[in-house]
Amino acid sequence: MTLRFDWFLPTTGDSRALVGGGHSVPADLGRAGGSIDTAGRFREPDLRYLSQVARTAEDLGFDAVLTPTGTPCEDAWVVASALIPETTRLKFLVALRPGLVTPTLLAQMASTYQRLSDNRLLLNVVVGGDPSEQLRFGDRVQKDERYARAAEFLQVFRESFTEAGSSFTGEYYDVEDARTRRPVQVPEIYLGGSSAAAGPVTAQHTDVYLTWGEPPSAVAQKVAWIRGLAEAEGRTVRFGVRLHTISRDRSEDAWAFADAMLAQLDPAEVEKAQAVIASSESEGQRRMRELHGGTFDRHDARSLEVHPALWSGVGLMRSGAGTALVGSHTEVADLVEEYAAVGVEEFVMSGYPHVEEAYWFAEGVLPILRRRGVLA
Repeated sequence: MTLRFDWFLPTTGDSRALVGGGHSVPADLGRAGGSIDTAGRFREPDLRYLSQVARTAEDLGFDAVLTPTGTPCEDAWVVASALIPETTRLKFLVALRPGLVTPTLLAQMASTYQRLSDNRLLLNVVVGGDPSEQLRFGDRVQKDERYARAAEFLQVFRESFTEAGSSFTGEYYDVEDARTRRPVQVPEIYLGGSSAAAGPVTAQHTDVYLTWGEPPSAVAQKVAWIRGLAEAEGRTVRFGVRLHTISRDRSEDAWAFADAMLAQLDPAEVEKAQAVIASSESEGQRRMRELHGGTFDRHDARSLEVHPALWSGVGLMRSGAGTALVGSHTEVADLVEEYAAVGVEEFVMSGYPHVEEAYWFAEGVLPILRRRGVLA
């Protein structure tokens, strides 16, 4: 098995801190009057900085960058389109929400993007787990129904590239002769989800099942679950994991960085963030919260180590993926191989700040994995 590694575009901004909810830090961090004084100031998610992150990821050998979706983010499609001329090889894993765009229109958008970018588009389907954010988009469809809608959406999307097109009548979509120009490569579909409703959609319609970074034993259970469902459909699905990283030459240096991030957190702010995150309907989000329990020792990052070199501290203030690989380059490489041993082939990584941590990981961990023969 040859592993693939992707990076992340911080489209809500970037810094060295965990302060703030959502995918990233609040806009006032590190500015005049801001609540936290950090060594590095808040970095706006403008085109200049996002281009720097993308070029760094490409130069360091990452395969793709995940471009997230959500109301705190810059729009994923606009950002990914703007970065086409800033890169030459890098792929863009663009997150999207079924229900906010029609499947036929998405097929047209994807087909055009593939021609403009020389086939550098991947699609990350985000069904949605935060009811308040769904309502911001005017989406009142309930959780399990959103998976049913995603199944119809993906069926029409894929059929839109076929010679016959798609004529489909379902509960959520009713299309006749839906079609668009077929690109040289139809983008691969990534989807994640821990609830029972996510399994059949993944098994029937997607190429990659993407899970957040739970301990390897828990990830192994998910791999077995989805693999079994896919085999019953006569299909195969690849597996990926979404993780943060803090990798250093010495283990103690990595944990010291995690300690510094934790020491900045105000317990009252963590409590507020956890209350917001707890309102999510996402089973995956519940599992992330369960790893840390919402409590922490500001002076001991290792108290949140839930598996050797796996730290749950990110999830104290940030929704979504809440765990990080923390340790020496060798320790982090060892944990990567633990995930590979249970079937994970692709790693979607991030770190704060995203330029600096990309270098730490690519120059420290990836050479070890190459020497071990698991990375080309």
